[in-house]
Amino acid sequence: MGQLHRLRDRKSPANRTSKATYFDRSELNLLLSLYSRRVMNGEWRDYAIDQQAGAALFSIYRHSLDRPLYSIAKRMIQGREPEYQVWRGGERLTSAPSLDQALAVFRSPLSVV
Repeated sequence: MGQLHRLRDRKSPANRTSKATYFDRSELNLLLSLYSRRVMNGEWRDYAIDQQAGAALFSIYRHSLDRPLYSIAKRMIQGREPEYQVWRGGERLTSAPSLDQALAVFRSPLSVV
């Protein structure tokens, strides 16, 4: 018979003590509201929510098999409030203390009709 290995015993001590970062309900409402408006305009087609060490990511895709057009990250910095970042590829577009301020990148200016 094989040996039983528990995954929690294999994790490094640093990973066991770090808190996971997630988007809360109000943040998800903001993200999904923006996403649904852009889907209705035909700009975006898919999204993914990921969790990495110290960060939560909301990635936006034009096509399911492509790289993300944009990634919105919530990063926890030790002993401080979260920082929200918007990335396009490897380029950081903005960084803000609140999600609403970070999402201002996606607000288009009004135009005269």
